[in-house]
Amino acid sequence: MFVRIVKLSFHEDKIPDFLANFETIKDQIRAAPGNKLLELYQDQNNKSIFFTYSYWETETDLENYRNSAFFDEVWTFTKKLFNDKPQAWSVDKLASLV
Repeated sequence: MFVRIVKLSFHEDKIPDFLANFETIKDQIRAAPGNKLLELYQDQNNKSIFFTYSYWETETDLENYRNSAFFDEVWTFTKKLFNDKPQAWSVDKLASLV
């Protein structure tokens, strides 16, 4: 399983815009070919910091999503809200205990 973790930091007054947009697009992201999971987290101490976790069948599935017109539209909107450069990690899931 291929996992993408993205750290996003927003201007405080832009958080409602981000959350409203995420609410409208989350199902489309989740429906992207190869996407198996999409989660959004907010830092407990700094409410301006969010993380997305998305699970993909393959790295190619993620790259196809990232090269789509839909992603371009989402990213164009979202990047205007940032107060810091986003960070991203691509990791392989090795274990999960539930």
